[in-house]
Amino acid sequence: MKTLLRRFVKDETGATVVEYGVIVTVLSLVIVGGVGQAMNALQWLFSDNGSRLANAFAAH
Repeated sequence: MKTLLRRFVKDETGATVVEYGVIVTVLSLVIVGGVGQAMNALQWLFSDNGSRLANAFAAH
């Protein structure tokens, strides 16, 4: 029984899978948040009627 418990405590194969899962989850959340922020910035940039960029595209 002691050897089984020692082997279980020393076994770290499942830990790497969990660590990779956490890394993938965090990166996914960062990417989704970044894309959302970029979309909001672009929407704000083009929605302002007084902005020079909107007027430049409307003039041509």
